[in-house]
Amino acid sequence: MKLFVELVSDILFYLLYIFCSYMRRIHCFTLSALLLSNGFVAMAKNGESVSRPNVIYILCDDLGYGELGYNGQKKIQTPELDNLASKGMILRNHYCANAVSAASRCGLMTGKHPGHALIRANSPGYPNGQFPLRENSETLGKLMQRAGYKTACIGKWGLGSYGNSGNPNKQGFDHFFGYTDQKLAHEYYPTYLWRNGKKIKFNKDGRQTDYSHDLFTEEAFTFIKENKKNPFFLYLAYTIPHVKYQVPDLAQYKDKDWPENMKIHAAMTSRMDGDVGDLVRLLRKLGIEDNTLIIFNSDNGAHGQFGSLEFFKTSGELRDKKRSMYEGGVRSPSFAYWPGKVPAGTVSNHLSAFWDILPTFSELTGEPVKGETDGISMLPTLLGNEKAQKQHEYLYWELYEGKPRCAVKYNNWKGVVLDMRKGLDIELYNIGIDESETINLADKYPDVVEKIRGFMIKSHTPNLYWSKDNNPLFDLHRACKDNGVSCNISNKEIE
Repeated sequence: MKLFVELVSDILFYLLYIFCSYMRRIHCFTLSALLLSNGFVAMAKNGESVSRPNVIYILCDDLGYGELGYNGQKKIQTPELDNLASKGMILRNHYCANAVSAASRCGLMTGKHPGHALIRANSPGYPNGQFPLRENSETLGKLMQRAGYKTACIGKWGLGSYGNSGNPNKQGFDHFFGYTDQKLAHEYYPTYLWRNGKKIKFNKDGRQTDYSHDLFTEEAFTFIKENKKNPFFLYLAYTIPHVKYQVPDLAQYKDKDWPENMKIHAAMTSRMDGDVGDLVRLLRKLGIEDNTLIIFNSDNGAHGQFGSLEFFKTSGELRDKKRSMYEGGVRSPSFAYWPGKVPAGTVSNHLSAFWDILPTFSELTGEPVKGETDGISMLPTLLGNEKAQKQHEYLYWELYEGKPRCAVKYNNWKGVVLDMRKGLDIELYNIGIDESETINLADKYPDVVEKIRGFMIKSHTPNLYWSKDNNPLFDLHRACKDNGVSCNISNKEIE
């Protein structure tokens, strides 16, 4: 029977592949989703059908690729995450949507790479938080709502506020608790957090009693308990280990002969690690662990502040950190966990990025994506069905922070442009043999350089608010004018 199911599954995917050769990619996603919604279901490698699971997407803030034990970390203890990764699938070739917070979260939510996404960097000076998503944006939350899921975003939003179109409750989340303004998210003892449009006060009179990370964990547990009998989607956007360096206690690091900030950094990360372990134990207690897909990621590379990059090697062997187009800025320490469905103890080198999550959830739930996406569903990979997995020809990034820069990942090649104002002067690295990007091979492989340059030109579409020709790169006045708000040019964003 299993062989028959696998045969039928392979034939269906093969027919879809042929169809996609003649149709645009987005039509392919829509067709596969329609097949699912009309009685077909995804197939795991073992031939078992896959019904709609609960989905928990955990996104950390500035967590470096090398900051976890399963990626080689030696000083910071992350036993819970290491255990989950060992029982799930480590995604070695999974990339963030960008190298900085708001732009990366936009790519995740909307399924578009940075050359097409609305938000292409942070937005310094924009009032009440960050430049907002459009009202009609397709998002993970909206797709999951249409699929019949109860949805929640808990933690850091950073894509608009309650006073504009970026309101998380209008972007697909039935429940929101946390920071809408990512600048305020730097403070772990907040004076208030938002819960569905209402300000909930904390830490009165300057007291440091309510630690936001702990509040997020408690809220997440409550949401899970209340929806244990319904399909739910929880977007748990933790702020750890983004600075400020604040933590209730130093835990196992208190007696280490380390700089104080490094003790705090480690304690923050280990605290988050323990909470993820508690979350999984809660799922197990409720009897829903086997019906819950967990995906773990970080929004961008390590922040590297206060010497943490060197002290902990938070980027591992990768070059550079947050805001960089090198690997340390954009590669994510990602894994997926789903007992009985995601093959345990596996490692995937499938090339993927945040903008693949939207079509992945579409295929998982059978709900079509509204509009276009740059992503490719990676569900076949997650279910161990590599034969059915479609591939990206390349990945593309652009970022407007400090200097306008861009990059392409193409097979084992990585092309990096450090300043687009000087043209597409490409550095070329072979990531397959030089993961640390130390040897620039541009002069030796001009044909590869030209191919990557073509990808860069093809992938970029003009943006009204971020441009290499702007000075500064973000046009604050136009952004405020178009959204009907007053500018505050003295408001300097520190992200």
